[in-house]
Amino acid sequence: MTVTLAATWHPHGETVRLRRLYPLLAELYQEIIIVMPPQTHAGMVIAFKQFKKVTMVMVDDWKSGRYEALRLAAERDASYIHYADLDRLIRWAQTRPDELRRTLERIQQSDCAVIGRTEKAYETHPQALIQTERTYNVMFSHIVGRQLDFSSGSKGFSLRAAQFIASNGDSQHPFGTDVEWVILARRAGFEISAMLVDGLDYETADRYSDAPADDEQQKEAAHDYDLDPDHWVRRVEIANEVIAAGLSALKRELIQPERVLK
Repeated sequence: MTVTLAATWHPHGETVRLRRLYPLLAELYQEIIIVMPPQTHAGMVIAFKQFKKVTMVMVDDWKSGRYEALRLAAERDASYIHYADLDRLIRWAQTRPDELRRTLERIQQSDCAVIGRTEKAYETHPQALIQTERTYNVMFSHIVGRQLDFSSGSKGFSLRAAQFIASNGDSQHPFGTDVEWVILARRAGFEISAMLVDGLDYETADRYSDAPADDEQQKEAAHDYDLDPDHWVRRVEIANEVIAAGLSALKRELIQPERVLK
């Protein structure tokens, strides 16, 4: 079985680290699809053309970035797809490559794998994220019937599940995909599995650095984030978007994709 990486990336100084990681990522993934916002410098896309397994795509509407990444991956022939926010994946691959490798093996055992954060990893995040994510994690975990961490920025899908989700997803609510994709998979009858990892700890402290942040740098970055009231407002807005998208996915009329592998 093979895995394609479907990633979205709004670069914040991670280019050097991504270049260094390419040999590892090329070993782990059959193909690497990276969707980027329209303002991305064209030179960056050209620079990565030397990497055989990487396909970089700039979308006109950044809101649709996650949807496009999954859709493009679902058009390939890998048996499984790992969706990841690339800034989080870069940190994960640098700090815990063995855990990432084991996770990719595990996602190939179910149709929809929700990759969540351990308590240790979750505690590295700002309270603005922890407190606002708690509401919809509890709400939709109850609906799905098992405890899930929806907003870690990392999920695994079988090709059939990804094709179904890509055919029924809402491309205009990027954060809503955290819950929407799982709800759609559940409504289609796909198996939902869950796992917790340490490697999805707080990644924002890594920005514009040549190396992953250490524990103290993470704590400082999380503390500074929480001091800005606008960050709390934004996280409440995101939580509302996630809840609305999840509720919409529960009631939406579903269609079958044209291309589904039996």
